[in-house]
Amino acid sequence: MRIRRWSRGRGRSAVLTGALAGVLCLGLAGCDGGTGAQPGPILHSSSASSPTPQPTSLTFGVYGPKDEQTAFERVVNAFNATSQDSQVQLHSWPTHDAMISELRKASAGGQELPDVFMVSRSDLAWLQQQQLTQPVDELLDERGVDFGDGYARSALEAFSADNRLQCMPYSISPMVIYYNKDLIDFARMAERGLDAPDPESDNPRWTFEQFTAAAKFATHPRKGTRGVYVSPSLNGLAPFIYSGGGSLFDDEQNPTSLAFSASGTQDALNRVLPLLRNPHLTLTQRQLATASPLQWFERGKLGMIAGYRSLVPRLRRVPGLDFDVMPMPILDSSATVGNVTGLCLSADAASTPEAADFLVHVLSTEQVAQVAHTGYLVPTNLEAAAGEDFLQPGRQPEDARVFTSSERYVHFMPLIDTMTRLEQVVGGELNELVTVPVLDLAQLGAQIDAQSRSVLAPASPSPSPSDSSSPSPSPSSTDSPSAG
Repeated sequence: MRIRRWSRGRGRSAVLTGALAGVLCLGLAGCDGGTGAQPGPILHSSSASSPTPQPTSLTFGVYGPKDEQTAFERVVNAFNATSQDSQVQLHSWPTHDAMISELRKASAGGQELPDVFMVSRSDLAWLQQQQLTQPVDELLDERGVDFGDGYARSALEAFSADNRLQCMPYSISPMVIYYNKDLIDFARMAERGLDAPDPESDNPRWTFEQFTAAAKFATHPRKGTRGVYVSPSLNGLAPFIYSGGGSLFDDEQNPTSLAFSASGTQDALNRVLPLLRNPHLTLTQRQLATASPLQWFERGKLGMIAGYRSLVPRLRRVPGLDFDVMPMPILDSSATVGNVTGLCLSADAASTPEAADFLVHVLSTEQVAQVAHTGYLVPTNLEAAAGEDFLQPGRQPEDARVFTSSERYVHFMPLIDTMTRLEQVVGGELNELVTVPVLDLAQLGAQIDAQSRSVLAPASPSPSPSDSSSPSPSPSSTDSPSAG
């Protein structure tokens, strides 16, 4: 069977405007050959013209564990077996960082990126600044992709910029709480009169007080178990800050500073830090020096950790580990953060129509389900997310619905290209939030914010004496500093 071709002249513009453009505006500040995996930069090879049209050669770049790469190979093979107009070669990397590092080097050296490639939302600022991609909304709309009901609204917002869908969201994994069912038994907690959630509910949820009670229930000094560990990082603290009515940044679209000194953030931290700082309920610095929080959890010595869907395959391989998931606990309202991946079209694709046709194939429910079956991702394709390939009844975690039900509460970080640097600059102070013996939260919050401004709003260089003595300032001395 031949891959269906869609007429470029029959786009459903009315549907696009109603179903997609409205979604984009909500999330934007701008609303004012072989298929074997091969690493490395991609260069399109030219071929001489001939009377018989040759299939267009396309490249597809992905990253992920080996079994996920194998699933993508099957996706590519299925396309190549039916397409007469193009053939796709898969190029894969083991991690996001490995792939993006190589793509940045390739771009800087004037080499082309893959025609279709996977990215994290955190890469979008760089891609936009370098003009390396082309919007996909109209191309996919012309090919019948259902934006209105077929995809998670939050995921569409995540890859929107300049009132366009820049890349197609492929997976969205909200941060959730993994818990050890041998250490935390909600039924036993309820029998003892402790405040416990109902994990059997159609919409599982719990308060921060119930979360704290579970941490205490899991802690047994004689057995060497601790209740919970939450990373003192921007991502780790963000769900608690947002849930408690605070903000991570002074402006969620165009930040110039973190907001740890703001009253709402201070109030939220004052409510959660007594648990996260408690040396009797959380891992100590000495314990963290010997093993990671994930390793303590795998050993059955830690009741709860925060994490994403990508942990599932690893935890399933741990003998005797009985685990499940719950949403992030609620202080005032539901909130979490998430890892989002998308599929982008290169601005210099060998053939934009053929690349868009392949993208439609990759996004189909059948092909997404095949990749979701490996257990690492939460599909943005709602039909695939509701299917057994993702939910995997009979396997851990029992309540995989927690991942999909948490999507609507994801808070996305601003689209800036300096998040890694920002985390490095304030990392020491964030760690002090949970380690210093005597905490002055107001002072430390102000210090964190001040440190962040060196990354988010660096000061302009001071004018030289010769500049200051000139009758008029130079244009460069009056330019606004970049926010990253």
